[in-house]
Amino acid sequence: MATARVLTVSDSSCLLTKTTSFLAKQRPCRNNNLCFTKRGAALPSLSRRSLTCRAIYNPEVQMKEEGRPETLDYRVFFVDRSGQKVSPWHDIPLRTADGAFNFVVEIPKESSAKMEVATDESNTPIKQDTKKGKLRYYPYNINWNYGLLPQTWEDPSLANPEVDGAFGDNDPVDVVEIGETRRKVGEVLKVKPLAALAMIDEGELDWKIVAISLDDPKASLVNDIDDVEKHFPGTLTAIRDWFRDYKIPDGKPANKFGLGNKPANKDYALKVITETNESWANLVKRSIPAGELSLV
Repeated sequence: MATARVLTVSDSSCLLTKTTSFLAKQRPCRNNNLCFTKRGAALPSLSRRSLTCRAIYNPEVQMKEEGRPETLDYRVFFVDRSGQKVSPWHDIPLRTADGAFNFVVEIPKESSAKMEVATDESNTPIKQDTKKGKLRYYPYNINWNYGLLPQTWEDPSLANPEVDGAFGDNDPVDVVEIGETRRKVGEVLKVKPLAALAMIDEGELDWKIVAISLDDPKASLVNDIDDVEKHFPGTLTAIRDWFRDYKIPDGKPANKFGLGNKPANKDYALKVITETNESWANLVKRSIPAGELSLV
């Protein structure tokens, strides 16, 4: 029988001048990004403002584990203060009140269990991926915290002319967080994007946004792709090579990368985030068929 544990998310040490509700009302912005309001107050849309707040972002949510880790029935649900289950994909805002981005951790660094948001299950909990009824593991540990940007979606009906005409992979946008701290499954971090890699996995476009948590000691030093090379030398190449090669031990071909096999800069990463946020907005407005995806 499945057991349940509630993991309380600790309070943020960052004091904001305006706190925004975790479950805010959604409305389309004029620039086609999705904004959120509480009592009529709008969050900022995408901008290039400097991000200086050094803290983990902890919205008004708890993580509730059901089942035992590394079993088929294990799930990490997100619940609000009333105990109601909510979706880490749909209900956590893409942006925070101070202009940072939210990042939901699925796989902690130096681990190999392939955890992911279950996009086809109600409330989209985090679970361990399976193949042919068996739990999936990477052949070796991933060296960075890995997860998703909420309220983004890579549209499988949309071909990207800049990346060999590849179609989206039907998932939220992935984030590779390069900070020094090993995070926990389900943590929500405030991050800033630094670069983007256009991975092509079996013909599908699977963006990897390279980012850093704002509470990392080096966060103030890195603001774009050149800073990553300076303060985290070799990291962008290591990320590309890891994702290129991780399927080879299973007998599959190496993944490919668009954009000349090179990472793109911060501005391009912001462009990817904007476009995939628009795709997600169209999805939840049901302008695009959802198929088996859960919109709850």
